[in-house]
Amino acid sequence: MSDLLKNIDARTKLAGTNKLEILMFTLGLDKRTGREETYGINVFKVREVMRIPAITRAPDMPESVEGMVSLRGALVPVIDLAKYAGIETDDKADIMIVTEYNGHTQGFLVKAVDNILRLDWSAMRVPPAMLVAQMGGLVTAITELKDGRLVMMMDVEKVLSETGRFDTDEMIFKSVKPLGKDRTVFYADDSSVARHQIQRTLDAMGVKAIAAINGRQAWQELSKMADYADASHTSVKDMVQVILTDVEMPEMDGYMLTRKIKSDKRFSGIPVLMHSSLSSSSNQQLGKAVGVDEYVSKFEPQKLAQTLTRLLA
Repeated sequence: MSDLLKNIDARTKLAGTNKLEILMFTLGLDKRTGREETYGINVFKVREVMRIPAITRAPDMPESVEGMVSLRGALVPVIDLAKYAGIETDDKADIMIVTEYNGHTQGFLVKAVDNILRLDWSAMRVPPAMLVAQMGGLVTAITELKDGRLVMMMDVEKVLSETGRFDTDEMIFKSVKPLGKDRTVFYADDSSVARHQIQRTLDAMGVKAIAAINGRQAWQELSKMADYADASHTSVKDMVQVILTDVEMPEMDGYMLTRKIKSDKRFSGIPVLMHSSLSSSSNQQLGKAVGVDEYVSKFEPQKLAQTLTRLLA
């Protein structure tokens, strides 16, 4: 466990190179399918991997939340990922992956961790629609190993949103003020939960939106817009006034997308807003290095609306 953590700490310097490292894990043999699937989580979101400590049960929690554990004096919610994913298994979870993102810390119970896989974001593919439907939108990307196994990238932001009930307070969105101007935001995010929250924020602001599910699709659509602007002797800025992007996306990450946008003079004057659960100062510095104009953490629609209001003024 300790050697694995040292590797995690040493390898988080890959951001900005369109590469990532994922910690692979399993949740047990699913009795319905007879298969044991392999899942992955971005190493950036992993704080530590440990044997499961004593869990204190707590009332009024979602079914998949086992309770709380005390880590260095802080109470951390513990989520059984097999239960959350609807996997029927007799295998016992032995490991807890402690994750930290969006300013929240939580423990994920898993059967076992495998190893760390280093790869290029271009090797991460958008999952087929059938798999997305089968997994309830829980998988945002997949990649195939040399041994033929598929590794499915889990949307841990969705897990946090639904188990922590961060996306259910209507008052959060009702407090967002309308912009009162005709503006359009182009946004890219591979998480359905994040896209839903962005769209709700933009709707509350009365701002038009164009969406993409990853950086590659975003760049294709933005390039088409730029080509149209050239052909019609107009400016891309007349069609879209802010580009909002996630960091972690299959095929092309947000850093690479931003670098492409900022190196193309046709997008001059259009600010890029990075909207990510990877909200540490180091990640923000990496964003600034590729030209990001503003950085906002996910699950904070009021801050998102305030930043967009400033950029769209």
